[in-house]
Amino acid sequence: MELVKNMHGSAIRVVAFGECMVELSRSVLGGTSWQLGFAGDTYNVAVYLQRLGCRVDYMTALGRDPFSRDMAAEWAKEGVGDALVLHHPDKIPGLYTILVDDQGERSFQYWRGQSAARAFFDCAGAESALMRARGARLLYLSGITLSLFTPGERMKVTALAEAVRAAGGDVAFDSNYRARGWDDVAAAREAIGGFAKYVTIALPTLDDDRDLFGDTSAERCAQRWMDAGVREVAVKLGADGAYVATSEGGTEVAPAQAVTARDTTGAGDSFNAAYLAARFAGQSAEQAAATGNRLAGVVVQQSGAIIRPVLMPVGLIRERSAG
Repeated sequence: MELVKNMHGSAIRVVAFGECMVELSRSVLGGTSWQLGFAGDTYNVAVYLQRLGCRVDYMTALGRDPFSRDMAAEWAKEGVGDALVLHHPDKIPGLYTILVDDQGERSFQYWRGQSAARAFFDCAGAESALMRARGARLLYLSGITLSLFTPGERMKVTALAEAVRAAGGDVAFDSNYRARGWDDVAAAREAIGGFAKYVTIALPTLDDDRDLFGDTSAERCAQRWMDAGVREVAVKLGADGAYVATSEGGTEVAPAQAVTARDTTGAGDSFNAAYLAARFAGQSAEQAAATGNRLAGVVVQQSGAIIRPVLMPVGLIRERSAG
């Protein structure tokens, strides 16, 4: 696939930081068959960005168990770089299950007590990985990333974001609030709200930020992020598309066509990846949101967070750039 280039003709270098988990999904309630895969919000974005022409390194920690080896092999097949992957001698990947109802809505159960990703800062090589990540053109992370770590460890994540911005890079962030990942809503609000000042591109979902910050509209959500110093915001609105805002103003971008959702897992992650790749390819924020809507519309018609490569829309970035 043709790479998304910067002004010097080099592929955009992205570092995505977070957790990839073992995924067991069952799309029909009452069924007995489970499908095994590997997914996680930041990893899903890493895969889609890689497919859309960026050069992506995934920063996380794995164990030395068979599931960790299989996970790393899957990353290699996708072309996602592992130079920033650390290994913990005693930990293993987390696991989660997905059940999807007949409207395509999901319910999750998690097993993360031995998660290697949560022990990233205990692994040999953590400081070196953080230093190398400072050279990214784009750092991508989420509220789930922040929830993995202690307050002291989150200070190191903040320092990384500061360094990327100081070097002229961007920090893209999806608040992706999941209550079960936090001690309470106040802790999540403090961590995510405090991190906002280090973000250049915010990619929240209105439902999440309504639960976390009390935002009653996409406009209010976007304004809160921009008041924190964010350069641009794309607020995801589910089946209604997205609302994008920059210093020039805001506008709602509806999906190109209505689709019947089979499984909404990964919809927001695929939107985020397509939006970012499109922006780096020179599209306006409004065009990029339309591109994100298009990919998300394909993803929700399939099972699981990451669709097969053959199902990726052809010419997704080039088409919109030319239009």
